[in-house]
Order: sequence, then structure tokens, then C-alpha cells
Amino acid sequence: MTLLHAVRCPHCQSEQIVKRGKTARGTQRYLCQNILCAKASFLLDYCNRGRLPEVKHTIIDMSLNASGVRDTARSLPICPNTVLRELKKKEAALELVNTSLLRTLNPDEVAWAMERAGEAEMDEMWSFVGNKSNPRWLWHAINHCTGKVLAYVFGRRTDEVFLQLKALLEPFGLTRDYTDHWGAYTRHLDPEVHRPGKRNTQKIERKHLTLRTRIKRLVRKTICFSKSTQMHDIVIGLFVNRYAFGGVV
Repeated sequence: MTLLHAVRCPHCQSEQIVKRGKTARGTQRYLCQNILCAKASFLLDYCNRGRLPEVKHTIIDMSLNASGVRDTARSLPICPNTVLRELKKKEAALELVNTSLLRTLNPDEVAWAMERAGEAEMDEMWSFVGNKSNPRWLWHAINHCTGKVLAYVFGRRTDEVFLQLKALLEPFGLTRDYTDHWGAYTRHLDPEVHRPGKRNTQKIERKHLTLRTRIKRLVRKTICFSKSTQMHDIVIGLFVNRYAFGGVV
């Protein structure tokens, strides 16, 4: 007697599955017909561990918990190039603005939401890629009341990069800005709403300490430090999107 078992999509758990031919190795391939599924095609038996959905999730989790590329590859075990490829795939899904917070702004609640998000703390955090002659700055802003990150950008410590952050913050309707005395803020923020000084930037300074504690590539110059600008920005962006925006990347 042949035993039948239901095939579920490992990504969305849907049972709307049909066969989709076989691979070059002769392994059966399946297609998920759920239109909301992010990964339509899959296998039940993967010869390459790096293709397992649970391994892919673990790669991201380990990267956001102070594990380097080679640490992750040894622990899983998989090839270091597999770790790099999976991290690079997530780059397209990263958001620079906390869109989940913006979606709460509807006509009935817009006055209340703008009042809560009316005060923001802005600051920039220094790191480098490869060596100290190649600095990389994280500019970001948080809600002064709740501590939630509103938006962020990467770049040099220049006016042009700050203006990119300022443009991303326009939908939040900010009415007061707390920053340090860096010239870019005083040059481009309205003096009537700008409050320079360290007294009201304690929450965002705490964010910096959390990032340096949680992300290995920001601690010091070691072999685990970022060797490429792309990987530096991806890992920090993944951390912000997951833990500050509440996303699922």
C-alpha cells in the first residue's frame, strides 16, 4: 500500500502545490500556487544544505547576532560564499523608512500620530570598511517619545547625506529636532525647531551602543570587520529593519 502525504510549501505553509518537473539530478521540483508566496518553486529534498529554508533563516539570524561569515559557515556547515549570497539577496528588501509606522497615519489619527512623531532625535554613527581611511557613517533619526527608528541612510559625514535623511523624514511631519552641534544640522534645520545639544539625544546614543554590542563588524578592526561597503550596509540595514522597524527580513 502506498502512503500519501500532503506537500506543504516550506515558505508559506500552503497546500496549493503542483509538480514542476525535475532537476538535473532527478529530484522532484514543486510549485506553490499561493500568489502571496515569496518563493514559488521549491524541493522537498535538497542536496545542498545552503538551499534549505531553515538554513537561510539561520544565516540571517546569526549575522544579526555577532556571527561573522566564516563563523556562520562553520556552524551550519555550509560554504562562506553561500552566506554572502544569502545576505546580498536581502539587500533589495531593505527599507530606509519605517513604512510600518507611516501606514498607521490615516485621516482619523493623523493629528495624534504627528503629535507623537513630532519630535525626533538625529545623530550619525561612525564606522569604517576595511581601514580607517574609508569611513562609513550611519545617519538616522528616532522618535523622541517612543525611541522607534524613523529612517536611516549611509554615506559620508557631509551635508548631502544629511539632506537625504531629511527628505526621508518629511512624511512624518516633524516639528522639533534634537541633534548635536554638527554643522550640517545647523545649516539645514530651521533654527525655530532645532534644539542642538546632548541633553535630548540620550536615546539615539543608546541605539549606537546597542548596534556596536550586537553587530560584530562594528566592534573593532578584526578579521570579522566589514571588508566591503555593500556587506557593511546590508547587515546594519537588516538589523534596523528587523529590530527597529519590526520587519520580517
